[in-house]
Amino acid sequence: MKKFNVISLSVVLFVFFIVLAVDANEPAVKKTDEVKSQVAVITQKELAEANELLKFIDDSPTCFHVVKNAKEILLKNGFQELFLTEKWTINKGGKYFVTQNGSAFFAFIVGADTVNHGFKIVGVHSDSPDIRIKPNPEMVTEHYLKLNTDAYGGPILNTWFDRPLSVAGRVALKGKDILKPELKLINVNKAVAIIPNVAIHLNRKVNEGVEIKKQEVLLPVFCTVEDDFKKEDFLINIIADELNISKDKILNYDLSFYDCQKGSVIGINNDFIFSGKLDDLEAVFAGIQAIKEAPASKATNLLACFDNEEIGSKTKQGADSTLMASVLERIVLATGGSRDDYFRSISNSFMLSSDAAHSIHPNYTDKSDPTNKPVINRGLVIKVSLSQKYTSDANSMAVVKEIAEKTKIPCQMLVSNSDMKSGSTIGPISASHVPLKSVDIGVPLLGMHSIKETCGVKDHSYMIELYKTFYSL
Repeated sequence: MKKFNVISLSVVLFVFFIVLAVDANEPAVKKTDEVKSQVAVITQKELAEANELLKFIDDSPTCFHVVKNAKEILLKNGFQELFLTEKWTINKGGKYFVTQNGSAFFAFIVGADTVNHGFKIVGVHSDSPDIRIKPNPEMVTEHYLKLNTDAYGGPILNTWFDRPLSVAGRVALKGKDILKPELKLINVNKAVAIIPNVAIHLNRKVNEGVEIKKQEVLLPVFCTVEDDFKKEDFLINIIADELNISKDKILNYDLSFYDCQKGSVIGINNDFIFSGKLDDLEAVFAGIQAIKEAPASKATNLLACFDNEEIGSKTKQGADSTLMASVLERIVLATGGSRDDYFRSISNSFMLSSDAAHSIHPNYTDKSDPTNKPVINRGLVIKVSLSQKYTSDANSMAVVKEIAEKTKIPCQMLVSNSDMKSGSTIGPISASHVPLKSVDIGVPLLGMHSIKETCGVKDHSYMIELYKTFYSL
């Protein structure tokens, strides 16, 4: 009887795991054969990966929270934190990460032969366009308390109106060392303000296009106040309450507004990921998912997450700095190599510069190139610029196409309409400091730089798979 029970249990478990394996690739929404033949099929696995991305973005309202959450994931997956201020002791095959300014990080797995096989780098950025709070921000107008702000990067400003806004960021406090303030993250995590539109009755031409004067109207309303209201330190008092500290400890802050409406999967077929900050947190999270599972190889696998891409990258934590060059050189030196070995390793390296790409817009088709028109859920995008706003060339594009072909990931091409200026990203900026082979890629988006953007459920899964394959080569 015991033997029979063991055999029966084994059979049941075998069937159970077969069902699980099949279910992971089952459509997320069952449809009739007629409907399935006309739409993309989203699997349970793809839907799960989309929802994991949405949770990461919802938990990461600022670049500081992005790095905090990335650190937690890396630590849980066997990575050890290093510090730029200390001497590095690292081992081949070891997993490590280092941060800069609390808003950029580099995670890497040391290769067995970095000199001759170089670095396999995925490059991304942690920042997104938003609205940031100025110093001394309190303003009172007709019994309404507002906060003085400015736009960071290039947000589509009208998408910020009539949205439930919250506040998050970093606060600098008095510490033991005057040169090293204590830094705390803050997330109010509830709707505390709104930027209201003016009624159409008071602005009859609002649907004809109206200039948005940021200093006049990009001022979130916090509350109504009485005649005797004292506006001084209103925001500081809120920060002190949230952190449960005395306001006298607060020295300064880096605070942003964000839309506290959570992202979601939308579409009749669960086609779309609808969320803020997909540019570039989609790529950041895909990179984290890949590097945490990446094997040790002959090359050093590295995820480089910069800050300040949206404002030109010219900061100590941006791609237009020596940060990546110094991190890569320190890895070579810490494993017994020389400076000459470092230069040799760079010549053997390759980077996937990964930033969001434009999908063709079905209502504005004239904005796209006539022969290169990326579509959501039809594959990853290779970005090309004949003026070198992107790093892609025939050599580097051939590499990424072969990687995609190896894993059966579809690829599309993006070239800007010749009558429009192309954007740029971290690829060409970082390559001016570290001259390695590079290609610019991304998932296609609709509504780029809107407070809510849209990308494809399938495309996010394609990106994770591409990174994993790249790191395994």
